[in-house]
Amino acid sequence: MALRKTSPTPLHPVQPRQHPRDLPGLQQQLGDPDPRLRRLAARDLAHYPAAALALGHALSVEADASVREALFTSLGAVAGDGAVQALLPLLRTEDPGLRNGAIEALAAMPLAVAPSIDRLLLDPDDDVRIFAVNLLGELRHPQVPRWLVQVLQQDPHVNVVAAALEVLAEVGSPQELPALQAVRERFGSDAFIDFAAELAISRIEAS
Repeated sequence: MALRKTSPTPLHPVQPRQHPRDLPGLQQQLGDPDPRLRRLAARDLAHYPAAALALGHALSVEADASVREALFTSLGAVAGDGAVQALLPLLRTEDPGLRNGAIEALAAMPLAVAPSIDRLLLDPDDDVRIFAVNLLGELRHPQVPRWLVQVLQQDPHVNVVAAALEVLAEVGSPQELPALQAVRERFGSDAFIDFAAELAISRIEAS
């Protein structure tokens, strides 16, 4: 009995690309309704430093966790001033996931973020200054102790100073002991500041 030739399985029709794979096309794809396509665009934009602001804007409106992760990863790969300027506005968002992601990403680019630290520590929003101190707790930069001492000496808000004391307890050295003693006097009537400063002093002296 002769073998019968089976009909080939019909191929799926090739779908034309909706977005070109260049910078403008990938930026446009960040707004695609399909989160898979948004994630692919976010990933591919890691090769385009000029995409930093578009990546930051996409983060501010993105709800899908996997796309957010790709956006943060690409901003970390881009690094540089563009990435910093794209991430800094996220410190003002009400979304803790975005804030924490921005702090983590900024901490990974210490040289790029350093020129913005003084401005952050003078921001009129107390919460932004607290988030800036939280960033200093993650930042590997030689000026971190100086910035924290600046907070102890100048910031008027007790919660910002308390955040700086918490970080100094972890990263401080004997060089910061005079500032720690002075902040106890500056907030002499605040029992918590006195306690936090004493704790930081004790940890530094014991290290």
